[in-house]
Amino acid sequence: MNPRLYDAHNHLQDPRLAAHREAIVATARRAGVVKMVVNGSAEKDWPEVLESARRYGEVIPSFGCHPWCVKERSLDWRDTLERYLDMLPSAVGEVGLDRWIKDYDLAAQEEVLVGQLRLAADRNLPVSIHCLHAWGRLLEILQAEPRPSYGFLLHSYGGPREMVAPFAELGAYFSLPGYFAHERKTCQRETFRLVPAERLLIETDAPDQLLPAGREDFPLKDAASGKPVNSPANLGAVYRFAAGLFNEGLEDLARRVEQNFLRLFGPLARGSASQDHSGPRQADG
Repeated sequence: MNPRLYDAHNHLQDPRLAAHREAIVATARRAGVVKMVVNGSAEKDWPEVLESARRYGEVIPSFGCHPWCVKERSLDWRDTLERYLDMLPSAVGEVGLDRWIKDYDLAAQEEVLVGQLRLAADRNLPVSIHCLHAWGRLLEILQAEPRPSYGFLLHSYGGPREMVAPFAELGAYFSLPGYFAHERKTCQRETFRLVPAERLLIETDAPDQLLPAGREDFPLKDAASGKPVNSPANLGAVYRFAAGLFNEGLEDLARRVEQNFLRLFGPLARGSASQDHSGPRQADG
């Protein structure tokens, strides 16, 4: 019997996965994936996130304005976000700060991030945070702003090792992607060894952050471009990577991650936590 697996962060709605979506979910289900948090990035993809949550019982929807999409937001983006959060039990995200992208507008990013953090705190919803090259500023904002009591996720945490403890003290969880299994990601792996046991989560970030070649359980290609893409069904391979990294048995790791996931995502995840899967069954495709 497969361990119960929880994907803390992916983008099942991404167009690169559209042609394979039915098969992906069916394969992930057979591989033991119980829940996956599917993160919207902008108003244009929130309808697809909502539809995925309505269609697949494994999906926990999360709606947010990603820092890469800040310049595209509409004048009433905040009202639209609130409407989506009202439609189904949902998380907030993906939100954050990013100084890596070209021509970034940090002031606008901060405005949008703070607005979403306050919304998450007001509704007590977990929030998924992206950060690149702005860890110090993110810490300052999180220290100054209200935070949801459930906590927040630093997805694919790539910040300094010395910041793990202060983020954890504020309520952070840290999700490990399979991409960090690449040999060149030594520093990131060593940083994750410092993550408190009760704060570790696992993610695929599909369709991005591919595992090293040969480590995927279910290799996949974008039907349009023919380029390799990551599948949420590869979650088991990420768990095996994590078990090796922490020198821990797979079943023990899976139980620990399950407890952490349910602690962060609370009632959003517990609705079907007593079952392996919920929602309508889809054809294997």
